[in-house]
Amino acid sequence: MKVEERQIGESIVLSLQGRLDPNTSGSLESAFGQLVDQGKKSFVFAMSELEYVSSAGLRSLLMAAKKMKALGGKLALCQLTEQVQEVFDMSGFSTIFAIYGSEEEALQAVAV
Repeated sequence: MKVEERQIGESIVLSLQGRLDPNTSGSLESAFGQLVDQGKKSFVFAMSELEYVSSAGLRSLLMAAKKMKALGGKLALCQLTEQVQEVFDMSGFSTIFAIYGSEEEALQAVAV
């Protein structure tokens, strides 16, 4: 999996590409953790190129959401592929996360 980071205003967009599974979830957790340690509190996870998410990947996303809630930050997901949206729907994660169709909508939702 590849994680690309961009800053737009005060928000960080993390573009996830490939597979988010037990072998790759650590790279997302590491990148996210470093940004949080730098004081960032506004995140969008762009998932248009995320092909697959496993239960380990869902766990990483849930940990990120809990961290933001504890810190008073904001996190939104956007552009979920059909396969990933299906996993979110089946697992009930669609009700846990703020999910948007476009990056612009997600950025507005997490704006500080």
